[in-house]
Amino acid sequence: MRRLLDLMLAKDTDAVADLWAEDGITEFPFAAGDSPRSLAGREEVRRYLAEFPQVYDMREVPAFTAHRTQRPDTAIVEYHATGRSLRTGKPYRMDYVVVITVQDGLITRFRDYWNPLANAEASGTLPELVASLNSEVAR
Repeated sequence: MRRLLDLMLAKDTDAVADLWAEDGITEFPFAAGDSPRSLAGREEVRRYLAEFPQVYDMREVPAFTAHRTQRPDTAIVEYHATGRSLRTGKPYRMDYVVVITVQDGLITRFRDYWNPLANAEASGTLPELVASLNSEVAR
């Protein structure tokens, strides 16, 4: 996880995607609106991350805590990242909780619990998120 965050700070999203197993799963349980709820495989992760450096200038991960679980291949990681939104110029601060499972040195499952409202506010897409949520309620 520390390697992943170092690569995100270096804006090397290809190298981040390479940390995933070819068939590794990524899940976003709190995703809302048009955000994906899951990604299947390394290449979907690569496509998902490709635009991140054009949206956010992630500058620091000032807090990082890892918790062991009863499974030796799984950890729970809490951290927050700071930086700036390149679309809006607004400060970016996002708190994360990740449940990560690694086998043979590669990520096989990555559950990322982040706040879609804070993300939309920083990226300037809050009106679109609210509209998509309203259309889901109307269905």
